[in-house]
Amino acid sequence: MTLFRPSLPLVSGLLLSACAQGPQTLYNWDQYQGVVYQHMQGDDTGVEAQIDALEKNQQEASAKGQAVPPGFHAHLGMLYAQLGKDAQTREQFETEKRLFPESAPFMNFLMSNKKGETQ
Repeated sequence: MTLFRPSLPLVSGLLLSACAQGPQTLYNWDQYQGVVYQHMQGDDTGVEAQIDALEKNQQEASAKGQAVPPGFHAHLGMLYAQLGKDAQTREQFETEKRLFPESAPFMNFLMSNKKGETQ
């Protein structure tokens, strides 16, 4: 009995640590960083392929119940703008503003710039 008492905290600690999960990330960064890197490097990967990768990333994040990181929708919108898809561009910029209100001034600037307006 006396041997059991000193080892009780050790055994309890081991049992509790075995049940613990690793830290979870706040956002699903899956392919986003790689796509941005490719874009900035001027990689041969086409804009359509980058859009496909980001859309797939977004679907996977939604399926897992995770959020996409800040800038995700802004970058996707800029890729759509390169293809001349104005409706999708605006939709992505509005989504970025809604999810990350601190990005509103920049998103407004990009949208006004797209329309040829000045502030």
